Amino acid sequence: MAHRLSVIGTGYLGATHAACMAELGFEVIGVDVDPAKVELLKSGRVPFYEPGLDEVLARNIEAGRLSFTTSFEEAGSFANVHFICVGTPQQAGSHAADMTQVFGSVAALTPHLKSGDLVVGKSTVPVGTADTIATNLASVPGVEVAWNPEFLREGFAVEDTLHPDRLVVGVRSERSEQILREVYAPLLAEGIPFLVTDFPTAELVKVAANSFLATKISFINAMAEVCEAAGADVTKLAEAIGHDPRIGNRFLAAGLGFGGGCLPKDIRAFMARAGEIGAEEALTFLREVDQINLRRRAHTVDLARAAVGGSFDGKKVVVLGAAFKPDSDDVRDSPSLAVAATIHNEGGNVTVHDPKALANAARIYPKLGYEQDVMTALAEAELVLHLTEWREYRELDPAEVAAVATSLHVIDARNTLDPAKWRAAGWSYRALGRPTA
Repeated sequence: MAHRLSVIGTGYLGATHAACMAELGFEVIGVDVDPAKVELLKSGRVPFYEPGLDEVLARNIEAGRLSFTTSFEEAGSFANVHFICVGTPQQAGSHAADMTQVFGSVAALTPHLKSGDLVVGKSTVPVGTADTIATNLASVPGVEVAWNPEFLREGFAVEDTLHPDRLVVGVRSERSEQILREVYAPLLAEGIPFLVTDFPTAELVKVAANSFLATKISFINAMAEVCEAAGADVTKLAEAIGHDPRIGNRFLAAGLGFGGGCLPKDIRAFMARAGEIGAEEALTFLREVDQINLRRRAHTVDLARAAVGGSFDGKKVVVLGAAFKPDSDDVRDSPSLAVAATIHNEGGNVTVHDPKALANAARIYPKLGYEQDVMTALAEAELVLHLTEWREYRELDPAEVAAVATSLHVIDARNTLDPAKWRAAGWSYRALGRPTA
């Protein structure tokens, strides 16, 4: 039997998964409760920026393999494999994950499930969620549950879906495993590792991976703190330890730290869930990982304040970057915007530039200034903060920037600008974890 797929939730994960599974040749229907989002997707447009996704989406809509709806009934009658791809944001006033969308989407889908259907979770959830969903669906004869965590990197989501480094499936039956082997057959033909686990292991893989990456980032940022105190260079330190194959050089870029919709909320939800199941002490180190990360933001503000003479009052500060990372328009928990807002609140005249994320940033921080042209933004700058490592910032000519700026102070909070070039153009260059000259 040729499987037909539904994807519940068409945000970042869901829209990407739906489009890419259609690209693999499946008939796919995406479901969302937001009619405006559904209409936008039907027109072949993605409601966020992700390189390459618009083309994949439009191509598969035109080919007739991909459609979108607000109707769970339509999804239930159309598909036999249903992927749950809704969000699990951090609860207000708590570190725990808000599971409203996960349980709500399953409840809405349940009346329309058929015997033989497979419900597959992809959302990042607290361990134990799959078991709860399976219990809730036990009254529907012949319906099974599996868990298949996602490992998408924003900016590379299409590549990560079509050519993942591994596939993990948590199942309770050979039939569920076989269905997922058939769904992912094009990927398995490439030799992609396919790991079969139980429910809790599959649920833990994503949060464990994110916790490890967050720990590695915070480790090198802790080293940056030590390097500044000792007069050492954290970029050379990272290069040296990265040559050790047991350590590796990925995620050893010291700077402003991590943000976005995954790492911060995932490590906090992981800590919260560990406490609920009696393993709180196992993850106490993640509190310090989180604190090191947040200290990078405060330290950047301190360096910026010192650069303009001890007070931001009335000073024009230009922030290069609003997205939490390059090649994305995602501003969730953006370190750069957190810094920009703090400086604004201390009286600074802040202008933000970003190639893709200005509209999203303006919705969250409407009181900041925004400029779409980078050289216009830099005009009369008294301090330039490089906070998101977009390629176009690395390619700026510091002499051209110096010609329009008022004061030549730059803080490279991502350690990706060329210090020699900026200093040669007359700039006072400062970076996190590196000597002042």
